[in-house]
Amino acid sequence: MATSKAQAHWKGKIKEGRGTMKFTGYEGTYTFASRFENAGGTNPEELVGAAHAGCYSMYLSLLLTEEGLDPESIETTAEVTIDKDDSGPHIKDIKLHCKVKCSGLSEGRLKELAAVTKEKCPVSRLYAGGTAKISAEALLIK
Repeated sequence: MATSKAQAHWKGKIKEGRGTMKFTGYEGTYTFASRFENAGGTNPEELVGAAHAGCYSMYLSLLLTEEGLDPESIETTAEVTIDKDDSGPHIKDIKLHCKVKCSGLSEGRLKELAAVTKEKCPVSRLYAGGTAKISAEALLIK
């Protein structure tokens, strides 16, 4: 079993403070403004999106490989929306947009495998039953 580590450090009050998030090969700053006001810097939701896009791409590659196919490329973009309700801020939506280049793969089979991937990739499973509605679309490119 693999265990991964990431680190975050925050200094100061919520609106004036700033923090850094770090993991292997990456370090980024984040602030209240970068999270809730579209200012420069990163935010936890962006990193959630990167994790989900990476996980989705790898899991889809696994399923394609198990089909005997050799995927040339799988490019996934994640859009993560944060919202607020009476209970506080929460991730509302994660929309995955995927482009796949793979000889021998039909559009119909891609849709089937993309749906399985959305349900079974470990990051999707982490959020199952949570506040986020996860949607995924996959497009076969030539």
